[in-house]
Amino acid sequence: MIGMVLVTHGRLADELVAALEHVVGPQPNVATVCIGPDDDMEQRRSDILQSTSKVDDGAGVVLLTDMFGGTPS
Repeated sequence: MIGMVLVTHGRLADELVAALEHVVGPQPNVATVCIGPDDDMEQRRSDILQSTSKVDDGAGVVLLTDMFGGTPS
């Protein structure tokens, strides 16, 4: 199954996954990275890479962000 990583400002990614799982159940190949205003961006980049590796079972990973050109992208 194709994995998915959601990267957003604030807790939006976590809330989107919570809504998704409320409707369709647990999604083991979905991960989130939430970026706060005071976060260390190098740490968040590392988190994104780790999350991508975690959900990649060989079929690929889709990386989604909340704002094109924003901090998460």
